Amino acid sequence: MNAKAKVRCWGNSLGIVLPKALVDEEELKEGEEVEVTIRKVSDVRSLRGKYPFKNLQNEKEEMKRSWE
Repeated sequence: MNAKAKVRCWGNSLGIVLPKALVDEEELKEGEEVEVTIRKVSDVRSLRGKYPFKNLQNEKEEMKRSWE
C-alpha cells in the first residue's frame, strides 16, 4: 500500500506518522521493523520552464499526415 505522510520534527530528528489504514492493513504492532521507501513529492509548478515545450498540434498534424 502506498501512503503519503508529512515529515514532522521530533526532538532533533524527523519522523512520519503512518496512516491508520496502512497500520491496519499491514497489521503493524509497536516495535516491529518496517521498510520505508522515501520519495519527495514535488510540486508540479516547480517544473515550469525546465523542459522544452512541444507544439502538440504540430505533432498531431504530422501523425495524421503519416496515416493518410
